[in-house]
Amino acid sequence: MVKIKAIFLDVDNTLLDFNKMKKLCVKSAVDAMLDAGLDMPRKKAIAQVFDVYDAEGIEYKNVLQDFLKKALGKIDYKILAKGVIAYRKMRDGVLMPYPEVKSTIIKLKKKGFKIAILSDAPSYPLWMRLCATGIDDLSDVVVSAEDVGAEKPNPKIFEYAMKKLKVKQEECLMVGDMPGRDIKGAKDLSIKSVLVMYGSGNISKNYVKDMSIKPDFKINYFRELIPLISKLN
Repeated sequence: MVKIKAIFLDVDNTLLDFNKMKKLCVKSAVDAMLDAGLDMPRKKAIAQVFDVYDAEGIEYKNVLQDFLKKALGKIDYKILAKGVIAYRKMRDGVLMPYPEVKSTIIKLKKKGFKIAILSDAPSYPLWMRLCATGIDDLSDVVVSAEDVGAEKPNPKIFEYAMKKLKVKQEECLMVGDMPGRDIKGAKDLSIKSVLVMYGSGNISKNYVKDMSIKPDFKINYFRELIPLISKLN
């Protein structure tokens, strides 16, 4: 039987609690903008900010600008500045790995497994998140969608990681929270897959639909990777 040699890890909502961070940042930004004079119900403002993210993508940088244009018909730069500052302060304070993520990766590396980070995030914010949480030093290779010009489930991002780590597809295990991206991409290349059940289910509109894509395994806690891989090998 072929043994697993490399672990492919998604980042947002797999290693890092990105959804929690994003929600807290938006709420903090909205509260600051309301204090600065924005006249709108808080709940409505929060919903409209997320409407911009839904339309433009969760990494969209000008989300508050677009929100203010829609809400006010123009950008009030004092209100914008207050919102951006509050967003950044909250982001820097709350982004962190899920419990036992770092210790589990360290244990896997000590056992000789190669670790690849595979993310659809743009390179700069991806590296900012990895470096801010100390995960950057735990990986053997980091691959963003920007590096290969394609997002998961496109095979390019998986093939790039395999080439860098010098492993075959049957020697890899993909771990992620999105069935339609992480799991489908792995299955299309006959790579074994693990769906983390604590990830994107509470925010992604496509999550329920994507659940028709079945992973090989499911875990409720990241630490469960170690006994799972031990059984596979």
